[in-house]
Amino acid sequence: MNQATLTTAPRANNKRLWITLGAVAVSALLIAAFGRSLWSLFSELSHDKEAYGRLAQENPAIAVVMSFGVGLVSSLTPCVFPMVPITVSIFGATEAQSRTRGALLSGTFVLGIATLFVPLGIVAAFTGTLMGAALANPWVVSAMAILFLALAASMFGAFEIALPASLTNKLSTVGGVGFKGAFVLGLVMGLIAAPCTGPFVTGMLVSIANTKSIFVGGVSMFSFALGLGMLFFLAGTFAVNLPKAGAWMLGIKWGSGVVLAYMAFAYMRDSFPSVRSLIDPGTIYGTVGGILLLIGLVLGSIHIAAERRKSPIAHLSKPMKLASIIPAVVGAFMFLSWGQLFANNLEREAAAREAIAQNKDLASAPPIAWQGNAAEESARAQALAANKPVLVDFGASWCKACNELDEQTWPDPRVRGAAAKFVGIKVDATDDEDPTVKRLQKKYGVVGLPTVVILNSRGEEKARFNEFVTPDKMAAALKGVD
Repeated sequence: MNQATLTTAPRANNKRLWITLGAVAVSALLIAAFGRSLWSLFSELSHDKEAYGRLAQENPAIAVVMSFGVGLVSSLTPCVFPMVPITVSIFGATEAQSRTRGALLSGTFVLGIATLFVPLGIVAAFTGTLMGAALANPWVVSAMAILFLALAASMFGAFEIALPASLTNKLSTVGGVGFKGAFVLGLVMGLIAAPCTGPFVTGMLVSIANTKSIFVGGVSMFSFALGLGMLFFLAGTFAVNLPKAGAWMLGIKWGSGVVLAYMAFAYMRDSFPSVRSLIDPGTIYGTVGGILLLIGLVLGSIHIAAERRKSPIAHLSKPMKLASIIPAVVGAFMFLSWGQLFANNLEREAAAREAIAQNKDLASAPPIAWQGNAAEESARAQALAANKPVLVDFGASWCKACNELDEQTWPDPRVRGAAAKFVGIKVDATDDEDPTVKRLQKKYGVVGLPTVVILNSRGEEKARFNEFVTPDKMAAALKGVD
């Protein structure tokens, strides 16, 4: 080895050291800036499939950071990770004469990925109202649950969702060397990666639709694309040698399968009272769920360990995987559903105690005296004669947010106290073919469920809600109406 080589090697090592230190510093800054919010997000996502959409509305920055993380996880799946070294060599990043050119080529490739995904987020947000109404339909919910179960089964290895090898090979060479080739190859990489990124993207698009924000939709999917393309960028810019695919990748597939299966049952739980009634807030139910989940995690870990190279327990891989699926999925559903119900009960009880402590008169506030579909005209006439405001609630038995209003918002002492001056009308739209329901939906301009309309004593609309509303927000809205 000559002197020039000895001199160059330490310099290269120093550069890689500084790059590593820089990456650690950036990660530390992100954790410091968003750590608390991200922990809150992950905590809510662990038991609430709609937490992403709700928190995206409250803090778009958290949604963007979370989207990047989801994209990064997606890049570790078997459809994407093995393609990294091949892809960056095709558009010439690894052969670039300078690191700057390698970075520009790699960045162009990532922009190509973003060009494919960003329109999906914008369309999902733009059609949010329509999609939100569709997702309240029990048939659509059932189809979504079946889709997520099918995706989970593919992650567990029941079957492979993949493009034909000939098409994948052809797509991987599209564009050629250079910036044009990098951009075009980025576009088609989204198609090549679709079998593994599809489950992540589907869940994100559903949540983005709930936000109804085009900005959040576009920026979140752009952030997802950046996360998905991060390994390509690092490999193309710094010629990073990525670890070989192995047991850790199977662990990602197994974990993704459990999450997708839980999502399927969560959709059923939140839309069908018969499924929701199976959940018990008691400690025994939560303990059994936690034990089952722990058993599934242990068996799944043995399956992953058995897949390591030259593992002495290689023969246990398949049976442990099969044995782990049911306890992991059932345990996750039981434990996380119990945690959500338990937390909601504690929060509701604490809010009621606080409200009563602040105003003892709320303790004696009667429940809202709702009048049904057939009594709508007489109720409006009664309100007009008595100079009272009107509260109209459109709901259905299969509408999750409607059930949450019935369980959490309307019984709250603060809401009962504020609603005492109102004439309440509850329209049961479970049978949307009922002529009375159709007439009332047209009269009040209802396009989806839930819909809560607040009218003042002169019959003028003062507020309208098309989603679940917390008790404090609803109480504030009712108090401001005369």
